[in-house]
Amino acid sequence: MGDISLFSINDQVIQLTPGAFRLEQELQTLVEKNMGLFFGVTLLQSEFMFSGGRIDSLGIDENYCPTVFEYKRSQNENVINQGLFYLDWLMDHKAEFKLLTIEKSGMDTADKIDWSVPCVICIASDFTKYDAHAVNQMQKNIKLVKYKKFGNNLILFDQINAPVVKPTANLPKIDPPIINTSDKKFADQLSSTSKELREIYNEIKNYILSLGDDISMNELKLYCAYKKIKNIICVEVQQKTITFYLRLNPDDFSEELTKNNIRDVRNIGHWGTGDLEITIKSIDDFEKIKSLIDRCYDEN
Repeated sequence: MGDISLFSINDQVIQLTPGAFRLEQELQTLVEKNMGLFFGVTLLQSEFMFSGGRIDSLGIDENYCPTVFEYKRSQNENVINQGLFYLDWLMDHKAEFKLLTIEKSGMDTADKIDWSVPCVICIASDFTKYDAHAVNQMQKNIKLVKYKKFGNNLILFDQINAPVVKPTANLPKIDPPIINTSDKKFADQLSSTSKELREIYNEIKNYILSLGDDISMNELKLYCAYKKIKNIICVEVQQKTITFYLRLNPDDFSEELTKNNIRDVRNIGHWGTGDLEITIKSIDDFEKIKSLIDRCYDEN
C-alpha cells in the first residue's frame, strides 16, 4: 500500500496522512458493524470463547463458508500463527460451528454450510515481507488485509495476498446437510462435460486470474467463486454450457438483457452470488462478454 497516496481536494489540495487505530477494539467494532459491506461476511458472534482461546469475530461468508477474523493494531503482532491455530480448531469443531449458525442465522443457513474453503482473514495496519510468503507456503485459506485509516472518516482495505488452496472435504462427519443428487459437485460436473467445454473453462479461469494478483479462486461444492475481498464472479458448469454470475447491477445493462444470453437474476434463485447472469456455449460467446468481466473486475 506504500504506492497509494490519498488527497483531499476541497478548497485546497492536502495530502492525507495514514494512521492506525489507537485500540484493536476500535478496528474490530468497525469491521463487525460493517462486515457484510466490507467483506461479504455475516457476523455470527464476537469474542467467541472456546477451551483453547478466543476468536475475535466468527462469521459465515457469502458462499456459506466459515470465516474467522483476527485483528491487530500493528504489524509486529503475530496474526498468522493465531489464524492457523483457529482455522485448525474450526475444522475439528464443525458441530459447534453448525450449532452457533443455527442459533444465530437459522437452520436454512446451517444446512448450506460449505467446508470446502473455510477462511481466516487477518487484518492489521501492515505485515512484514515474510508474512505473505509464509501464508503461501502453508497453502491455507488465510487472507492478509492491510488497512489504513485517514482521519476520522476514511478507511482503506488492501488484501495483499491471493491464497491458492485446495478444497478440503466438503461435508462434516456430523449432521450432514441433505444435497439433491441432481446437484453434482463442481469438480464432478466439470470432469463430466466435453473436452471442448473443459478447455473453454480453463481459458475463462486463466483470463479471470490474469486480471490482477488480487484475485483468488475458491472451488466450492457446486460452483467456483473468484474473489477480491468479496466475490466478484461465480461460475457454474453444466453439461453443455458455462454460466457466470457477475457482481454488476443489471439496471446498467437494460439493452443487453435481451441478447447475448444475459439476464437479471436478482429475484431468481441460483448458486453463488452476482445479479447478472451470462450463459455461454463456445469460445466465441466468451470473447463477446470479456468486456463485462473486465468491468466486473474494475467496479468491485
